[in-house]
Amino acid sequence: MNIFVIGHGGHSKVVADIIRTYYEYQIVGYLDNKYEEVQIINDEFCGPIRAARQLIENFTDVKFIIAIGDNKNRKSIVKELSLTFEYYTTLIHPLACISPTAKIGHGTVVMPYAVINADAVIGNHCIINSCSVIEHDSRLEDFVHLCPNSTIAGTVKIREGSCVGSGATIIPNKTIGEWTMIGAGATVIDHLPDNCLAVGTPARVKMNKKVNAG
Repeated sequence: MNIFVIGHGGHSKVVADIIRTYYEYQIVGYLDNKYEEVQIINDEFCGPIRAARQLIENFTDVKFIIAIGDNKNRKSIVKELSLTFEYYTTLIHPLACISPTAKIGHGTVVMPYAVINADAVIGNHCIINSCSVIEHDSRLEDFVHLCPNSTIAGTVKIREGSCVGSGATIIPNKTIGEWTMIGAGATVIDHLPDNCLAVGTPARVKMNKKVNAG
């Protein structure tokens, strides 16, 4: 499978490492708006994001993965490209632990040592970062980002575009609103509304406005 990585920064390095663990995958290039035109760099195609459709015509069995950590930017790119879902691959590191009953959407990346347990449902274009845990029956909507070592207990719902900071914990049966940010190390013991920033233990809402609105 030929894979173009969208984004060519720090996060793309981690995504590229996952791709390289699979012998049947090949990185053929990177798309990032720091490139003004398509060019060859170190035997790889590099070009602006808008070149995606042009490259589809030049490659067979081509897939894309968006390797950009910002949730708003990932959603904006998906909207801009308007590609059908089959053009996006899902990447799961071989050291991740995934229940056979879990469901993972297209364009999502699961990092090493992440755990996704029974009947969890992960949406499209999510980032499940290293050593994060998603317990049974939890549901993450599209464009969610779990930072390293975050813990999502059972039957939690995280709505579109929200981000859970490194080392944060959400206790069971809670709902996190859309485009909400949970700070590093926070402990969430209550439902959280849309478009807010919550920090601390227990987590308290510090801002209630569009912190990462889509």
